[in-house]
Amino acid sequence: MSVPVSTKRHPHDDAPDTDPAFVRLAELPDGPERKALRDDIVRSWLPMAQRIAGRFRGRGESVEDLVQVAALGLVKAVDRYDPGRGHAFESYAIPTITGEIKRHFRDHMWILHVPRRVQELRNQVRAALTELSQTVPGHRPTVAEIAACAHLDEDDVRTALEALDCCAALSLDAEQPGAEDGNALADALGEPDAGFDLVVDREAVKPLLGELPERERTILYLRFFRGMTQSRIAEEFGISQMHVSRLISTCCHTVREQALADVA
Repeated sequence: MSVPVSTKRHPHDDAPDTDPAFVRLAELPDGPERKALRDDIVRSWLPMAQRIAGRFRGRGESVEDLVQVAALGLVKAVDRYDPGRGHAFESYAIPTITGEIKRHFRDHMWILHVPRRVQELRNQVRAALTELSQTVPGHRPTVAEIAACAHLDEDDVRTALEALDCCAALSLDAEQPGAEDGNALADALGEPDAGFDLVVDREAVKPLLGELPERERTILYLRFFRGMTQSRIAEEFGISQMHVSRLISTCCHTVREQALADVA
């Protein structure tokens, strides 16, 4: 089945007159005939979709992928278009296809996750920088100038400027800028220090330890701060190792329960 094409004038040469086909498509029930007509309409408008995709070349995505995204937008436009509203299909399809391509860039071309609002600010600032580079060549625009050109406040401009480099990321194996010893970026990353937790724990139990009897405090000190064995501590106090073990266990349990109670 072929789509009838008339000599009706359109803004672009690749815009066929498919009005009768859309009217027919709206009348047909789901089935092979409707699918064939729908596919013919899509093929008739593919040149327009390819032309729109071409506007976005040079932005880090291959033309082939852009054409596929544009074709997807065209299919959505064909499926959602209602000829009964009286609007030309071209005026409906162009923003639908363009929106699908922009959505592709927004969702798939950012290596780092950036909120949608920041992405939009970034686009506004980038456009303002392009405009300012033509009006004030040789001069790096200030934040205030960018804000005035983009009609944004300066805080939003600063946020957008920080996001300008968020489309790409360096590998952690990349060499540090200016490094002479070949150190990678990963070598400069810190890691959690368990010692901080130890300091917090010691400060939390310090007053609780002070409430223990002197003998128990001394036993805990010798065991955990001097590293003495239970048998050596038993010799120091003239008691059995089993007794030392029970005292340590009882003291630790008491201090732990009191510390948890204080936190709660």
